[in-house]
Amino acid sequence: MAETKKSKLVFIPAPGIGHLISTIELAKLLTDRDERLSITVLILKLPMDSKTDSYSQKSNSRIRFIEFFLNQPITPNNFVTDFIEGHKDPIRDAVTKIVRDESNSIRLAGFVIDMFCTTMIDVANEFGVPTYVFFTTTAAMLGFIFYLQSRGDEQKLDVTEYKNSNTKLLIPTYINPVPANVFPSKLFDKDSLAPFVSMARRFRETKGILINTFLDLEAYALKSLSDDHTIPPIYSIGPILHVKVENDDNNKDYDEIINWLHEQPVSSVVFLCFGSLGCFDVEQVKEIAVALEKSGHRFLWSLRKPPPKDFEHPSDYENFEVVLPEGFLQRTAGIGKVIGWAPQVAVLSHHSVGGFVSHCGWNSTLESVWCGVPIAAWPMYAEQQTNAFQLVKDLGIAVEIKMDYRKGSDVIVKAEEIEKGIRHLMEPDSEMRNKMKQMKSKSRLTLMEGGSSYNFLTRFIDNIPMTD
Repeated sequence: MAETKKSKLVFIPAPGIGHLISTIELAKLLTDRDERLSITVLILKLPMDSKTDSYSQKSNSRIRFIEFFLNQPITPNNFVTDFIEGHKDPIRDAVTKIVRDESNSIRLAGFVIDMFCTTMIDVANEFGVPTYVFFTTTAAMLGFIFYLQSRGDEQKLDVTEYKNSNTKLLIPTYINPVPANVFPSKLFDKDSLAPFVSMARRFRETKGILINTFLDLEAYALKSLSDDHTIPPIYSIGPILHVKVENDDNNKDYDEIINWLHEQPVSSVVFLCFGSLGCFDVEQVKEIAVALEKSGHRFLWSLRKPPPKDFEHPSDYENFEVVLPEGFLQRTAGIGKVIGWAPQVAVLSHHSVGGFVSHCGWNSTLESVWCGVPIAAWPMYAEQQTNAFQLVKDLGIAVEIKMDYRKGSDVIVKAEEIEKGIRHLMEPDSEMRNKMKQMKSKSRLTLMEGGSSYNFLTRFIDNIPMTD
């Protein structure tokens, strides 16, 4: 009989707090489910990453972390190719040490890499172990990437030609034809598109793809992926969330925010928050303020100050009056609260919150689904426009404010458009609100024993080598 050893997985998340958090939560989920598993998370730190330590410290004893900080220049076009490629040698050395130090008690069983870290497949191959991809956005977007690659290779599709056009593509993982104006911006630039196409080719080399989604949410997209036998096995194991509703970090603003929410009626508050990079210039801020005031709805608004240069995070204003319309804070003092940092999950979990004006980042979307709060879609960057399209048109759990908005453009969304979206969002008995309530229940059931995500995770664990 083969000897059973403990098995080690090496996790390589992409840089950025959004990718790291979901990766750590997946590591916790796996080690909680099987005591034979241990995981080493290799953290590739960007110069502006200051929050990663607090998340990596809150884990169990079978999860360890190794941080890498290479002082190399960061630009939008070299991020995927050069920055992550530059980590291959130090990661190879780190894994070599892991294998040497732990070979008697633990076997290296595989790599689980972020969707942007496909170059690390080469390192896994050198150690003779399989690679799995952890895909941190939608199953529909995974299908989009495969579509671009296969159509490009077989029919010479050049998606860059659709920039500024009204063209719609029939993409197998979306129910409705997808208009070009909601494609991720990087797809319209040949230099940026190439890494995405290469990424899809390399996905096909892996032993499986774990997706942070669940069957009831993306049934159509997941069926399309599973029906395509050129794609590796798909494991929909979400929602994987860092669900924190307590003030573990002792943030000074937390209690003030939650106490204010306690004073508001059930489902009466619109929460506006645009992610770790979400911010607007002064002109757009004033349009949002006018819309909120005219809507008459109670609101909690996370308003952040734009950073002085690229690759820095927004910060909190010292004085909101410098950017808001004159007298706004006084006129809305009875129904609204403007804040900087927001404890997002705690806010979305609160009974007084009835709607979420969001950038449609996938982590934020899953948090909103988990809490049963419908969304008003105002995407900003990355794949968020395509997420917004899916949420509004395919899934019916969001309304549109401006689905094709792109951060950095000259477009100003007018107060009338914002107010209309907020009013639609806050309708008390809408079909959208009822759908989101149902999805909240399903998001929890899927993780319980017998649920689809529970079963997919079991199937994944069963495929991890545990014997010599």
